[in-house]
Formats: sequence, C-alpha cells, structure tokens
Amino acid sequence: MNKEQLNSFNKKHLDEHKINLDYLTKNLSKKSIDLDLLTKRIGKFQISIPSWALGTGGTRFGRFPIGGEPISIEDKINDVGLIHSLNKSSNAISLHIPWDIPRNHEKIKSLAKSLEIKFDAVNSNTFQDQPKNHFSYKHGSLSHINKSVREQAINHNKEVIDHGIKLGSKALTIWLADGTSFPGQHNFSDSFQRTLESLHEIYSYLPKDWKLLIEYKPYEPNFYSMVIPDWGTSYVLSDKLGNRATSLVDLGHHLPNTNIEQIVAILIHLKKLGGFHFNDSKYGDDDLSVGSIKPYQLFLIFCELVKGIEEKKESNLSWMIDASHNLKDPLEDLLQSVENIKISFAKALLVDYEKLKSAQKENDVTSCQSILQEAFNLDVRPLVVESRLQHGGAIKPLEAFRKFNFREKLIKLRGVNSKSTGL
Repeated sequence: MNKEQLNSFNKKHLDEHKINLDYLTKNLSKKSIDLDLLTKRIGKFQISIPSWALGTGGTRFGRFPIGGEPISIEDKINDVGLIHSLNKSSNAISLHIPWDIPRNHEKIKSLAKSLEIKFDAVNSNTFQDQPKNHFSYKHGSLSHINKSVREQAINHNKEVIDHGIKLGSKALTIWLADGTSFPGQHNFSDSFQRTLESLHEIYSYLPKDWKLLIEYKPYEPNFYSMVIPDWGTSYVLSDKLGNRATSLVDLGHHLPNTNIEQIVAILIHLKKLGGFHFNDSKYGDDDLSVGSIKPYQLFLIFCELVKGIEEKKESNLSWMIDASHNLKDPLEDLLQSVENIKISFAKALLVDYEKLKSAQKENDVTSCQSILQEAFNLDVRPLVVESRLQHGGAIKPLEAFRKFNFREKLIKLRGVNSKSTGL
C-alpha cells in the first residue's frame, strides 16, 4: 500500500466520514467531552497480531487453505505490516516458538522496524512434540512426572526467552495443555506442585524488565482436568512466583456464561492482570472473530479495563488477538477483529464513571444499567475512523484490502498452495 493509493481511496470516502463525525461531535459536545483527547487515546491503542493467526487454522475435521499464506517469519511480519498500514492499530507481532524461529535476529528486527512493527510477547510451545525433542509431551510437560520431560520443557521456555531478548520482546506467555482425561490418571496436588516448581525455574531466568503471562483453560485437549483450569489457579501460581508473574485472560478460555468482566476487575484489583487474548465464542474455545457473538460482553470487559487503568494506574498490559480462521480470509478477519476491539474501547471511554459510581452508591440499579447502555448504544465508529486517519490509515481498512486485491497479490507472490507454519 503506497500513500498515493491510500489518499485516493480515502478521498472517495472523506465527505461521508465528515458528515458522520460532525453528527457524533454535536451529540457528544453536550456532555463536555474532550474529543481531541478521546481521539488521541483511541489512536494510541494498539493490538498485537499473533503470528499463528495469519494463516488458516481449521478444525480437527478439516482445514481449507486460502492461498497466499505466509510461509516464513518474514512473510508473517510483512502481513502484519500490511494490516498496520491499513488500520494503524496493529504495530506489534506476537511470535510462537518453534513455529517462528528467526535465523537472523538483526535482519528480522530491521524488517519489522521498516514496517513500524515491534515484537510483543513470545509464546512457548510444550503442547506439541517437536522433531528435535527427546521426550514426548503426551502425558504433560511442566507438570510431567518424569523430571527429564520437565527439564526439556523448562529449557524450551528458556530458549524462547533468549529469542525474545534478541528481538526486543518483554514478555513470555505460557499455555499448558497438561491435564488428564480420566479420573485417577494423575495426582492433582502433585501435578500442581511440579508445575509451580517448573515455573519457578523459568521465572528466575526472566530478565528483570520482563513479565510472565500464565494462561489458563478449563478443558481441551484434556477433558477431565487441566493443570491450570481457571483464573484462580493462574493467580495462585503468579502470586507464588512474584510481582512479574501475571495472569493472561483468553476470552474463549471460560465455561459458557462465565462473568469474564468480573474476573478482569478482580485481577486488576490484585495487580495480577498481565494481558489478553481477544476472540469470541458461542460454546467454548471457538476462536471466532472478536465481537462477533457477544459484543456487549466485550464492551463490559473494556469498561473494567478503562476503570482499572485509570484507578489502579495499570497500563502495562499486553493486548493480543488469538483466533483461528477456517471460513474467512485471515487478514480480513484480523482487520474486523481489531476494528471491533477499538470500537468497544471507544465506547468504554465514553461511560460516565463518576455518574455510575454515584448511582451504585444509591443502589439505583436502573440508572446503572442506563448509564452503561447509553455508551454502548452510541455509534462511535466515526471517532475510530478519525483516530486512524490522523495516523495515516484507511477510512475503511477492510474495503481497502479488497479494493486493492491484496489476497490475489499474495497468492501470486506465494502461490495458491502456500501453507502457514503453526496451526
């Protein structure tokens, strides 16, 4: 995407955007809101793109490649650069090792810098056996009863940290597939203790300016128990490790109807919220487009985040998407997801929290609901567009992606049968 193309595209949509923005501005001017400051806050909010989400994922029943998928880590960085050039909201990539091992760290860093891309949290993988492994993770990794398997998993995490240091990352994300599918298979407390001891060794290897993100999941791939099944277990582990260990909230890693916004509020209160994997779900870990199923829940989560950031001065959070694309073009889905995240964030910024607090003190339940829904029902898309325009992005990123036939160009460049590494 060059600037001339982008300017020409934006010019066709500029009049419509100005009309929409003027209408919203007049509506919000009655509320004494600093729109310039609000637009800047929306523009500064960036969401990292995971390297594994740039290709088609599929299910255990099938995978339907789209063509033009990134074959190398360079391809993946270029794809994130393309996304960021359109939405100006995705200035970082989150790598998954060993799917994305750089051969030349300085060359990779130089490529990323040329595209205004940074490296967010690096992710370890002990849920799959790799060709170089001496031991299998079939019966666990950091919790495995065999010390040699645990040491292999620990050393892998240390290698991931080493790669992250060379790239300028500042966080390690650990997700364990460890667990059981049958009663009596493991001793619960022993598995927990072995996991804690393994994490201690990894934590002690972390640089002082890094943080550890401990992800949790209630089920899958094991269906009787998971070693880290919920936010409480993740919190206990992070609390025992130290201040730089935190919980990572994946929106799909909860049982149906779980109150995720309450979890977020408590973790912020305890200073143990480290970051997010944004997605959406109907039944479980569906990894659907962010905001496609439960947009109001996403808004409520952001309300807790906005309050937490302002009240607890908690700003060092990692914002990442975690999705698997079986039906959509992955890049189109990521553009949609980032847009929905920014819209929810903008709506949460418009909540009158002082008024909400007063209504809560009066136990005025009706007013509490009205205050939240008033912000949720506002069409804040013109503000999101304006923030993007001010940073040189496209008025309509998804439409621009299609207009300039980027998928067709990627297929021509990489081939119709190219397959992304990882999922």
